[in-house]
Amino acid sequence: MPNEAPAIKAENLTRRFGKFIAVDHVSFEVRRGEVFGFLGANGAGKTTAIRMLCGLLHPSGGEAWVSGLSINQDSRKIRQRIGYMSQKFSLYDDLLVEENLDFFAGAYNLSVADANKRRDEILKRFSLEEVRRRLTKSLPLGWKQRLALGSAMLHQPEVLFLDEPTGGVDPIMRRNFWETIHGLAAQGTTIFVTTHYMDEAEYCHRISIMNYGKIIAMGEPSKLKAEFGLPTIQDVFVHLIKGA
Repeated sequence: MPNEAPAIKAENLTRRFGKFIAVDHVSFEVRRGEVFGFLGANGAGKTTAIRMLCGLLHPSGGEAWVSGLSINQDSRKIRQRIGYMSQKFSLYDDLLVEENLDFFAGAYNLSVADANKRRDEILKRFSLEEVRRRLTKSLPLGWKQRLALGSAMLHQPEVLFLDEPTGGVDPIMRRNFWETIHGLAAQGTTIFVTTHYMDEAEYCHRISIMNYGKIIAMGEPSKLKAEFGLPTIQDVFVHLIKGA
C-alpha cells in the first residue's frame, strides 16, 4: 500500500446508548486503496461504527476522519465523498433498475450528462444492461446487491462503506462480489467492509475483529493465523471470542 495519509482514521471512537456502550474507544487507520474488513458477531458494534464513520450517527466520544474530514465537524461533506451500502436493501423496489440509478445520481447532484454516462457504465460493469427496464423487486437478491453496490458507486467515491453486503447471497455470487471489490481497490478506492462471514476475511488486506464494542485483534489475515497458530480466520475468531 502507498505510504500516504490514511483514508480513515479513528481515535477512541465511542458510542453509548444510555448505559450501553455499543462502540468502546476504538482506534484504527485504513490506508488508501485498502480493503479493510471489520469483523464480528451480530451485536459486536460493527454497524454502529460504520454509521458514525459515514456521518449518519454522532459519536458519544472520540474522533474520526474520513478523507481528511472530521466526522464531528464535517459529516455533511463526508457524505458527499463516500459511498454507503447498508446491510438492508435500500433501493426502491417499485422503480425500474435504471430509474434507481437515475434517482441516486440526482441525490449525488450529478449533472444530467454525468448521470447518464455513469448509469450506463454501472449497468455495463455489473452486467445489468439486459434488466435495466425490469422492476427492481423482480430481481434475484444477488442482482439487487449488484445494483445497490452500483448505486453507491455512481459518484465515484473515494471511500466505499459496505455493511454486510453479501448477506443472503449464494457462495458463487459472494465470490463475484469480492472480485468486484478488489477491482475497485486496485483502482484506488478504499473499501471498508463489515461482515460476519469469517471466510470473507481472507479476501481483505487487513481485518479487525470486534467483540462487545472493542477491537480485540487487527492485522493481515495471514499474519493473524500465523500469530495464533491456527489454519483459518474462523478458528482465530472463535479462539479470540472464547478468550474474551
